[in-house]
Amino acid sequence: MIRGDRVLQVGLRAELLSCFPVSEERRWPGMIVAGPVDACSAGPSTVPGVTARASVVRDMADHSVAPGITYVEVRAASEEEWEERERDAVITAIREVDRPCAVGIAARTRNPQVLEDVAVLARTFGLRLLADLDRHSPTELDEAGVLGPLCHVICTRPLDPGERKLLRLRETVVALCLSGTPPVTDVLALLDEGNPLALGTGGSPTGSGTPATEAASEPAPTGSAPGPLGLASAVRRHARELGLRPRGLDRRLVEAATMGGARALGMDRGPGRIGSLGPGARADFAVFDARGRYPYAALLAGPPCVGTVVGGVER
Repeated sequence: MIRGDRVLQVGLRAELLSCFPVSEERRWPGMIVAGPVDACSAGPSTVPGVTARASVVRDMADHSVAPGITYVEVRAASEEEWEERERDAVITAIREVDRPCAVGIAARTRNPQVLEDVAVLARTFGLRLLADLDRHSPTELDEAGVLGPLCHVICTRPLDPGERKLLRLRETVVALCLSGTPPVTDVLALLDEGNPLALGTGGSPTGSGTPATEAASEPAPTGSAPGPLGLASAVRRHARELGLRPRGLDRRLVEAATMGGARALGMDRGPGRIGSLGPGARADFAVFDARGRYPYAALLAGPPCVGTVVGGVER
């Protein structure tokens, strides 16, 4: 049950109709799920079912993308370049962007001094941070003050136990951007050790030119659900091929594709939250033609998306 752009109540149809006046009813076949959140978008096109995403742009004039967080990219190679040109451009872009478009900074510079200033700038303006573990180690990011609950990191490689622990201690969400054969053991290690986990469809947004980026931007396997759920489906399928059946894996993968992505974007709490459905949440959800006794397994079986609703509006 929704009113405007918010969820009013969740429950059985008969109970809701007996408690609330309804002016319009929309029916779909299948299953409603909280909108999947792409924690690292691979490109400008909108994937069916995805209701929010992290998008990286060089120019905030290009911010007219799907709801979520738009990250303005910082690539300055030196302090001089940062101070003379890019810093003012970033601040101007942040100040001029038309709210309520949420804004963050993608820290893609390799210069440690610029990286530190970017972290200070983000804290000053209360902005989200996005970093890439193909460019920086967790230790480098931590020394620069980037890591923390306001940051999430893109990861296309295995993380060692020390790296996972540091990210976990800093409450930094790991956005896995998988391609090819998913590293199931690494995914399970993150889940079992308690690292906050999200899923993304692209490695290094706007293209760093690295092989990892090109591979990570490949589409989900044929027959998979789109976007983050497609990646979750690939992980589950490979785990089954290896004979692994961890308890609760289906549920945890679906949560990574929904609530995990919302947490990466800092949009998982309070009124208007996304990634989950409940009173006060934003009316973001997707409908998949999925049926079966086990709902999480049905969602990861690659059902087609038959409807996407963002802010109460069908897309």
